Amino acid sequence: MSVNKYGADNLGIPVENLIGRSILETTHPDDAKILTQKLQACVNHPSRIQRCEFRKIHKYGDVIWIRATMRLTSLEQERHVILVTCEDISEARILSEQLEYQANHDALTGLINRVEFEKRMRRVLSSDEEDADHALCYLDLDQFKIVNDTCGHLAGDELLRRVGDVLNTVVRKRDTLARMGGDEFAVLLEHCPLAQAKRVASELLRSIESLRFTWEGKRFVLGVSIGLVPMRAGSGSLTDILSAADEACYAAKDSGRNRVHVYYSDDAELSRRRSEMEWVSRINQALEEDLFCLHAQSIGKLQSGTSQSRGNHYEILLRMRGEEGELIYPGDFLPEADRYNLSEKIDQWVVEKTLEWLTNEKNELDSLAVCCINLSGQSMSERTFLDFILRQFKKYPVPAEKICFEITETSAIDNFGAAMKFIKALKDIGCLFALDDFGTGVSSFNYLKNLPVDFLKIDGSFIKDIDKDPIDYAMVRSINEIGQVMGKETIAEFVETDEILEVILEIGINYAQGYTIGKPVAIEILNI
Repeated sequence: MSVNKYGADNLGIPVENLIGRSILETTHPDDAKILTQKLQACVNHPSRIQRCEFRKIHKYGDVIWIRATMRLTSLEQERHVILVTCEDISEARILSEQLEYQANHDALTGLINRVEFEKRMRRVLSSDEEDADHALCYLDLDQFKIVNDTCGHLAGDELLRRVGDVLNTVVRKRDTLARMGGDEFAVLLEHCPLAQAKRVASELLRSIESLRFTWEGKRFVLGVSIGLVPMRAGSGSLTDILSAADEACYAAKDSGRNRVHVYYSDDAELSRRRSEMEWVSRINQALEEDLFCLHAQSIGKLQSGTSQSRGNHYEILLRMRGEEGELIYPGDFLPEADRYNLSEKIDQWVVEKTLEWLTNEKNELDSLAVCCINLSGQSMSERTFLDFILRQFKKYPVPAEKICFEITETSAIDNFGAAMKFIKALKDIGCLFALDDFGTGVSSFNYLKNLPVDFLKIDGSFIKDIDKDPIDYAMVRSINEIGQVMGKETIAEFVETDEILEVILEIGINYAQGYTIGKPVAIEILNI
């Protein structure tokens, strides 16, 4: 046996001390098997070159990565002579391991990242152990945005590191803890029945509850919403399981935050949320693919002394087109739009499409007295939306005095300061305002004194039985009288019969809206 001096120096062992010793003696124990197999392959296949990478041990215990090329060269005295050429690839291997680590771990917390976590989830879901119970915990911090907004991203990053450290103290050794992105974490609990998984989830929650985070004198108490999904191999795809965990996590948030919600396939709460999420998806699709459409319903003048003496007066109504071309009414999708902060996008669409339509239809614009457009309270509270409307009036040459924005009484009262600023800014350029659903609030008249609106739309719940119910009659008469004293004109909604029309005429209401006056029609056929 001969030994290269360079190779001996790399091992820190003199050449003479290596002669006569097996190459396996300086090989890492974990790699001895593969090296033995390659040496045997040289004997079995003399004409072939064998290659492998393995670790050798330095005299002082350091690990050296070797790329070996080996081949049987001769047979001497019935002993096989194998030439082994070694290349030190330690630096390249260390770099490769570092790159692999970075690809699989979150740079901020050092935890497994989403890519590696999903890889491990797939392994569990495709396992042959069909009877083994596993679980997934999906965690979303409840107060993270407050820390980020109050103290900045450096504080947010430090908090995420702290959270990762705290969670690591709770999970079992066999579990996989990962940062999934943002302030979301996940734990894969392998071989863990649901009862045990619930205990682990509760411990995770308590560990976050007990964390006290301080930054530049500010002290924060945190919470976490956890979605817990029991699973087995073959119980669904990775997408199905993660979707279920996400739904369960948001159900925990909707139920008051800082709690664990266990996913069950027949969970009524999750069914409700799934339905809401489907509507959110449909709303976004409608916005992207222009699947909304506009209808208009006439508002009839009842009194000769009203401010709008001539011209058409109508309210713009929103509809969504379904997959089969059917019309979907706003009561089906606007509650979800409000809940998931999509109302402003919808209102922007309605305002722009209405002004664009009026600009393109000159005859319609010339014959128009008032066009009413509904706005959500959510939009009214956003300065960006006010700026958007002002830009639209510069973009489309529609006289502002022909546009009346309808806001609900409730939204105006709930956001009184924002409502006042919004109304004033648009009245300054000539727009009109109507207070919709009037009469439902407990403090209607107190606020009415300070809201500079032009019309009161009396809530339909008071109108629909006004010809039969003396209390409704008294309420509507009172609203009309006070409105007139304050210089507001009144509009009755839900005027569905001739009998109702007769009663509101007698009371002296200025305008009526309902099927007796006219049904909603698509704006494209408004005057056909």
